[in-house]
Amino acid sequence: MKKNLTKFFYFSVIFIFCLSFLSCTSVNEKSFILATTTSTQDSGLLDYILPVFEKETGIKVKVVAKGTGEALEMGKRGDADCLLVHAKSKEEQFVNDGYALKRYDVMYNDFVIVGPKEDRAQIKSTGNDPLLAFKKIYENKVAFISRGDESGTHTKEKEIWKKLNINIKGEWYISAGTGMGAVLKMADEKKAYTLTDRATYLSMKDKISLVILVEKNPILYNQYGIMMVNPKKHKIKEKEVQTFIDWILSDKTQKLIGEYGRDKYGQSLFIPNAKK
Repeated sequence: MKKNLTKFFYFSVIFIFCLSFLSCTSVNEKSFILATTTSTQDSGLLDYILPVFEKETGIKVKVVAKGTGEALEMGKRGDADCLLVHAKSKEEQFVNDGYALKRYDVMYNDFVIVGPKEDRAQIKSTGNDPLLAFKKIYENKVAFISRGDESGTHTKEKEIWKKLNINIKGEWYISAGTGMGAVLKMADEKKAYTLTDRATYLSMKDKISLVILVEKNPILYNQYGIMMVNPKKHKIKEKEVQTFIDWILSDKTQKLIGEYGRDKYGQSLFIPNAKK
């Protein structure tokens, strides 16, 4: 009996020690949660720049890739420390509502309308007019896949439909409720049209048969911004996040962002435009 009690005491001490060690390690770990869009993830940008940041600073970035709407909700709840998203009007509202103290431009690219080469709605003939392209898709009732997830891409899509005053209902309109990569695969399988950011499309171009049919129109401009969740509202990793924001806005990192994609795609997938 005494021997068993000694063993129990011995293992209890080891167990408590291990728990204490793990707890201290977790508390002292230099890390933060970055809620960001699926486009920065699917395009490969984060895999390109984050290892550089982590090597230089020793700070681990835990990425949660969601649509912009979901990322903003994470920030409101305090489930993320930092947000890198692309729906400027929603981001500015986020700041105005006190969920972040400041928003910074980081980079931009553009949206494109892609579809099957056959182009049944003949949107390529619109002269790169996204409004006319959407109107033709609606009139011909040709399959269109929507992100349907309140992401930055979905927000832009809804802006275009709103300008046309069109009620988007019917079997032709499919709300996927998922990320950009998955939507492109779905559109490819169904020979449907969709709106996508150029970066994700180019990163998947070799895996799908969809082609760009409408592009390079001011309406399709796509700005990305970064924000720290308000530390007065939630307990966040303020020091680590500020280090990351300063880093991503720096000339060195802006150059790094601008170089991404050039070797493989012959063009930058994101154009840096940070203003400190």
